[in-house]
Amino acid sequence: MAGIYIHIPFCKQACYYCDFHFSTSLKYKDELIQALIKEIKLQKDYLAGETVETVYFGGGTPSVLNADEINILLNTITNLHTVSANAEITLEANPDDLSKEKLQALRQTSLNRLSIGIQSFFDEDLAWMNRAHRANEAESSVKRAQDIGFENITADLIYGYPLLTDQKWKYNLDKIFELDIPHISSYSMTVEPRTALASFIKTKKQAPMDEQQSAEQFILLMDAMQAQGFEHYEISNFCKPGHYSRHNSNYWKGVKYLGLGPSAHSYNGETRQWNVANNAKYIVALEKSEIPAETETLSEANRLNEYIMTSLRTMWGLDLKNLEKIAAGSTAELSKSLPEFFEKGWLVQKENTLSLTQTGKLYADHIASSLFF
Repeated sequence: MAGIYIHIPFCKQACYYCDFHFSTSLKYKDELIQALIKEIKLQKDYLAGETVETVYFGGGTPSVLNADEINILLNTITNLHTVSANAEITLEANPDDLSKEKLQALRQTSLNRLSIGIQSFFDEDLAWMNRAHRANEAESSVKRAQDIGFENITADLIYGYPLLTDQKWKYNLDKIFELDIPHISSYSMTVEPRTALASFIKTKKQAPMDEQQSAEQFILLMDAMQAQGFEHYEISNFCKPGHYSRHNSNYWKGVKYLGLGPSAHSYNGETRQWNVANNAKYIVALEKSEIPAETETLSEANRLNEYIMTSLRTMWGLDLKNLEKIAAGSTAELSKSLPEFFEKGWLVQKENTLSLTQTGKLYADHIASSLFF
């Protein structure tokens, strides 16, 4: 079992908070697609023949691709890999790209899951983020996708930023429930270095984010999702039963994946590999049949820490038996750090599994880093 991630590094405009690799110029889109096709061919043995269960188009904004371009990439993959008949194939999309005509064309491809970047249903908030769409487009794009036959939809929402009152946050959540979207990814607004938002805060054009507000809105989120029958299966992800993101779940469970495109990461259980985060250098390298990537062999401590970080974020928790498979004696060493978190009510243990409590989810990163080897 394995996954493939395809990074499409183009956006119509730059969201102020985003630090992913992208370009706002589509000038070299054709050349980049040809480079992706070349990389798919050069990397055909990376997954060692494992069946591909998920394909994920991320970015950037993959919905800038047309249906023919998506088909070319998917056909290249299926010609070189064994792809499961029921593979989950996801496209990240901006609401403003999802016209009726575009959706009808996408429906004719192998895509069977849409990830729609809604972020908010308030125009002033979207403008503050410098999003390309407006609130009415967010709602109408979901309805159009559903009408055309896309049932497996996930939407992104952001909380914890100055314009978002608790009342507005509840409205956003109620709108999601009203639209009957079965999966939600929701993130606290974070200030990443080298973003416009970081610059605005540094120059005092924008107030810093409020950690207390973020924590309170995260609690509101968890409570609202639970009341609507959603499972909180990963810190930032909620779904109706049976609607997990199979692709992202595999990341958290340590399944192998191949990353294609500039800045994309790959993982095969023993090493991690990442491509250059530069479109021009990526294209030039592939024109020479070179893979523009660096590789790191993961140490035992790397693998232990990665498992701790990813597993604790999920409802499945940290399996101590799996930890022992990575390194004998690791459970005994880990146990020395656990009493503090049991006493605070942040962690619970059931048989061989450690899980975060609802309060513990507020401190997930702190807990995981405290347990690192």
